[in-house]
Amino acid sequence: MNWGKVFYIFFTLMSLTTSAAFLYENSAVALFIAGSVNIISTLMKIGVRNILSAELLAGSLVADLHLIPAFFALQFYGNHPLAVGLVIGAVVANVYTIIVSMIESAKGKG
Repeated sequence: MNWGKVFYIFFTLMSLTTSAAFLYENSAVALFIAGSVNIISTLMKIGVRNILSAELLAGSLVADLHLIPAFFALQFYGNHPLAVGLVIGAVVANVYTIIVSMIESAKGKG
């Protein structure tokens, strides 16, 4: 078993699920956790040299650039609708990243 890949996929899935958790419980703590996990996931993708590594990093950066402003919108401006909208964008980016990860895993097996 490739433990590096396990941690890589673990943080990718955690990025998606913690963002989805914020959509259920609109709290600044949930959003902070989602952003933190997503940043860790992004850092893990830097330097990876796979077939679709650029696409994976881009998807993760898009999610970061949704979650960080969402946290500021919620925490400092109290704008819940904007924060929820931005987190939905992050969820879409994380789903894209998971789909690309699955495609890459399938290509790696062949």
